[in-house]
Amino acid sequence: MSFTTAVMALLAALAIDRWRGEPPARLHPVVWMGHYLVWAGRRIAPGVPHGGKDWRAFWAGGLAWSVGVWVVLLVSHVLVGLSLALPLLLPTGLDWLWHGAAGLLLGLLLKPLLAWRMLHEEVAAVETALADSLDAGRTQLARLVSRDVTQLSEAQVRESAIESLAENLNDSVVAPVFWFVLLGLPGAAVYRFANTADAMWGYRGLRGGRYWEWAGKWAAHADDLLSWVPARITAALLVLAGGGQRLAGLRQEAGRTPSPNSGWPMAAMAMALGVRLGKPGVYVLNEAGRAPLAADTQRARVLAQRAVTALVLLAVPCLLAVWGGAA
Repeated sequence: MSFTTAVMALLAALAIDRWRGEPPARLHPVVWMGHYLVWAGRRIAPGVPHGGKDWRAFWAGGLAWSVGVWVVLLVSHVLVGLSLALPLLLPTGLDWLWHGAAGLLLGLLLKPLLAWRMLHEEVAAVETALADSLDAGRTQLARLVSRDVTQLSEAQVRESAIESLAENLNDSVVAPVFWFVLLGLPGAAVYRFANTADAMWGYRGLRGGRYWEWAGKWAAHADDLLSWVPARITAALLVLAGGGQRLAGLRQEAGRTPSPNSGWPMAAMAMALGVRLGKPGVYVLNEAGRAPLAADTQRARVLAQRAVTALVLLAVPCLLAVWGGAA
């Protein structure tokens, strides 16, 4: 993959995301990943709690995760090869058209691994629902988060939506782009598999009638590893989008969450907005901040959009550094 093809693929993926959104579920690779994870999850996670360290579930989870990764790698490599080969059918001497065709094909494959428009719209929909009623806001929020929303106040619903925007800005945009820059489409695809596996398996207790403490441990740690650098990049982009202020104390605030990564973009967003964000009974970020208002949800979306724009500007020279010498 050449630098030109890589840049065109990234821009095409973001353009398709903006104008078309998500592909149908039957064609969505992340949905296919989810089907595999559901199938495998039924076989690795026990239906009854284990008294101690369940190494059997741990290694079964690691094996199932690894099999999924190898399948994702194989399929993505084949698709990249086809995308780069098909433009060779064009007449010789049309290099610009070759790069354009290859970039568009790769962009079509990369797009489902990014989900900025959907995230942006889902967060906006929470605020719209809150304007109707608290129950409507809770119901809409349940589409975004896995936590129990039935007892959340209006401010807590808004906090959760803004937190989800910040956290998923990393998971659904920054991290896939980061791994695409480094390793091309296979890198972005493996990251999305790892992140989806963590979302479906990475629980400490009972979920869906099965116990995930050990069965999902491999998936959770793998996602932590692959998200470590992108999460901090996301935080830096949000700080930049907010004017570069409130940087002091970011590390301390980020460390208040149980996750080694999600606290970074969430804390950066809280500090950029000057609001308090938190999960009841678990953590509070920027505790001295005020409760978020309806206008803060819109401000959060604006900051996130600025961060995405900055990400693209940062990605282009990085693509040049990684792929500039490729044929």
